[in-house]
Amino acid sequence: MPRLPIYMDHHATTPVEPRVLAAMLPYFTERFGNAASKDHTFGYQASQAIEQARVQVAALINARPDEIIFTSGATESDNLALFGVAERYADQGDHFITCVTEHKAILDAAKHLSILQRCQRPC
Repeated sequence: MPRLPIYMDHHATTPVEPRVLAAMLPYFTERFGNAASKDHTFGYQASQAIEQARVQVAALINARPDEIIFTSGATESDNLALFGVAERYADQGDHFITCVTEHKAILDAAKHLSILQRCQRPC
């Protein structure tokens, strides 16, 4: 029997903790819905579940629920962080530093910001 390789990129995906899987299973099988579509039961239930999760996570890290943002993955999180910081501090300059060993999602966002900055400079 061939031996399977060892998967070591737990930043890309990780095994789901059994308690999380148990809590989420109804939303994968029975109560699935688009949380942005609150005008029907499925969407409303999904929205309520997300808000409850937001409250729980906030309590765990001593934050306010409105400070908790759920994203679909690392690239979306990286983009949100980098573009948010660039916008927040735009009045303090147009430079930020990264390096070639950074994750591709950060490098792509940094490149995009660099292109935007060049387009906004007067010729």
